[in-house]
Amino acid sequence: MSWDPQWLFEVMSGRRRGVSATAMRAALSLAEPAYYLGIQWRNRRFDSGRRVPTRVDVPVVSVGNITTGGTGKTPVVEWVARRLRDWQRRVVIISRGYGAEAGAQNDEAIELEQSLPDVPHLQNPKRVEAATVAVEELACECIVLDDGFQHRQLGRDLDIVLLDALEPFGFQHLLPRGVLREPLHNLARADWVGLSRADLVDRARRKEIREQVARFAPQARWFELSHKPMHWENAAGECLPLSELLDRRLFAFCGIGNPDGFRQTLEHLDLDVRDLQVFPDHHSYCREDVEALLDRVESTSDAAFVCTRKDLVKLMIDQIGSVPLWSLRIGIEFQEGEDALESDLRRLVQ
Repeated sequence: MSWDPQWLFEVMSGRRRGVSATAMRAALSLAEPAYYLGIQWRNRRFDSGRRVPTRVDVPVVSVGNITTGGTGKTPVVEWVARRLRDWQRRVVIISRGYGAEAGAQNDEAIELEQSLPDVPHLQNPKRVEAATVAVEELACECIVLDDGFQHRQLGRDLDIVLLDALEPFGFQHLLPRGVLREPLHNLARADWVGLSRADLVDRARRKEIREQVARFAPQARWFELSHKPMHWENAAGECLPLSELLDRRLFAFCGIGNPDGFRQTLEHLDLDVRDLQVFPDHHSYCREDVEALLDRVESTSDAAFVCTRKDLVKLMIDQIGSVPLWSLRIGIEFQEGEDALESDLRRLVQ
């Protein structure tokens, strides 16, 4: 029986059938109530006032998820931070640093650092400590809290939660049976709910998701955005237009929270993708991984590897063997709600 990430994802979703998949779902279901009790106990302590969030002297904007990764959060963090910098505010990004090796940055921090070299990024599981450093030592004027929806100890002034249009509600189950970090009714804490990859579902589905969210968070404002492929980029900083790889045999891989999102993006580009190798989220690549990827390529002629930028920043090589490696650079494009969200941010920092 395979235990690879893609297999487990298909088990959680219910797409994987068979005796082993059914047995795994049953085992995961047994652990779900314990997770529910733990997360609800923690939330009740804040909701009841027994625990009080720590406030700092600058506005804090949180961008987070209610599911485990894969919602396209990093481009939104970049968009928020870039807007604040455009308005001449000293901004610092704070994150837990999940998946980072000791003393190193994780993939998201490296990606954001490359995109926003003038915005400091502090990684610390104790985010209140990081916020204190940002205010007292870096003299920041606002903080963007990356992946902060479940981290309630640091008070925030604006809570933005992203849902992935391809699987917005975590297969309707909490971890580990599904990918929900907490029950959907906790969306009531959100000020804004954003639907990412909205262009990959039709209007009726978007309306259905919005109506479901409104039942849990009637006060939350709504925005929709698409993740638009911009170009191919390698570790040397060279760029290619999207059309450049149309005639290549492509071998894809990724270590992200929602590999189906990457898969569908590649499919919409009409590329000749021969294989997609899925690694765990925040995977740290080693020599054996690189050699295994190269073994999947039967002939190097007209072949290329493609991955996400989060994967590329950890590998930092521009070819595997003699096969070139390109990452897909993604930008966001708002379909609804951009002006209103910008107005909220402006009011916050003014």
